[in-house]
Amino acid sequence: MSPTETVLAKADALMTQAETRWIDWLRIPSIGADPTKVEDCRRAAQFVVDQLVAMGFSGGLRETGGHPAIVMHHAGPGAGPHLLYYGHYDVQPADPLELWSSPPFEPTRVAGPHGDRVYARGAVDDKGQVSMWLGAFQAWFDATGTLPCPVTVLIEGEEETGSVNFKPFVKAIKQELKADICIVSDTGMWDIDTPSIGTSLRGMAYMEVTLKAASRDLHSGMYGGSALNPINALVTALGQLKTADGKIQVPGFYDGVRDISASKANQWAALGFSEEKYLGDIGLSVPYGEADRGALERLWARPTCDICGIWGGYTGPGTKTVIASEASAKVSFRLVPGQDPAAVEAGFKAFMQARVPADATLEFSTFGLSSGLEMSLDSPFMKAAQNSLTEEYGKVAVLAGVGGSIPVVETIMTELGLDCILMGFGLDDDQVHSPNEKFEVKCFQKGLRSHVRLLGKMSK
Repeated sequence: MSPTETVLAKADALMTQAETRWIDWLRIPSIGADPTKVEDCRRAAQFVVDQLVAMGFSGGLRETGGHPAIVMHHAGPGAGPHLLYYGHYDVQPADPLELWSSPPFEPTRVAGPHGDRVYARGAVDDKGQVSMWLGAFQAWFDATGTLPCPVTVLIEGEEETGSVNFKPFVKAIKQELKADICIVSDTGMWDIDTPSIGTSLRGMAYMEVTLKAASRDLHSGMYGGSALNPINALVTALGQLKTADGKIQVPGFYDGVRDISASKANQWAALGFSEEKYLGDIGLSVPYGEADRGALERLWARPTCDICGIWGGYTGPGTKTVIASEASAKVSFRLVPGQDPAAVEAGFKAFMQARVPADATLEFSTFGLSSGLEMSLDSPFMKAAQNSLTEEYGKVAVLAGVGGSIPVVETIMTELGLDCILMGFGLDDDQVHSPNEKFEVKCFQKGLRSHVRLLGKMSK
């Protein structure tokens, strides 16, 4: 029996323990954006430190300008490629709580069409996926007394809020983070039986805009028809962000955007993606976005603009006849390789300033800027990841674009000079960032075993 087969047997024997570790971690409400959860975030970070210390890692919590980071090292056998594993312990807010079928921080295991699944905030993003490679480390350590390669673990608590403090932290310790490849499990699979490796990530520009007018809220009967209404003005401007056929009107927005190659277009077409089913699963039927682009191209390789929140005035029960003095919105731009996030930020400000009425002023806040990224497909590390998934699933992994963003991956690639392996195990219906987030136990188990295989192949 090969060393990897021996460790896989150990992983199966320890699977219940790995699942328990995952469940216990999910109980900690580490909501990075919530200032009342600062201690819970620290507790979630310390939970991982304690697990890694028991596996022979050195290091611990490191302070940043925000939530603490985890930086830990294992020397392994003293030879072989050095692997950097990245993940995050912070989770999205659970609101609206009334839409959850079970409390978001009381993990609930229920039967589903593919076996058991676990419902909880962070079940898949990213505690479940980090817990897979923690389980793989445990299996190698228990079976062999060490890890097959030198390993550094880097886990943050600010991924869901743009990694604003974490990015400069990574830059400051980049000498300590020297490695040969970075492994990230924060993406998804093609379907529950077909693995996937991400070949690109969209970046992001996430901004808030506030339009202010009168010095106070106004009685709509006394001032309606005379005074500027900030909510009306704001939605009028935002409503012009896109044309009817989905083109985004921010000045210079498409500068640097490249069309996909014919070979990539053919590869994606061969996947047989059904946008009708994709939308039907969430109760929709009509696709939106750029009308002249294919479905997977729009999801993986084209930039987007979405208003993610909008508010102003009275929103309580009943009526209040008031013209609010200000209105605000949060706007998210998903960016592709070639776009300049700072230029998109400036373009959005210019777009809004050109549409601000007399007597109104605008205020902007930027919560995160990150570039779209492309991964190397011809490295021996990428081949090792593909072979690991093929052996575990019995089929070749889909090479897929990733529509989401992982803000710090840009920093890892540009500052540390590392390629990244995006080997994730989530599914489209995991309801990431939504109520009733879940992770299939089958995905967790096979993801853990895939990480065991990857470690074995990386060591060679």
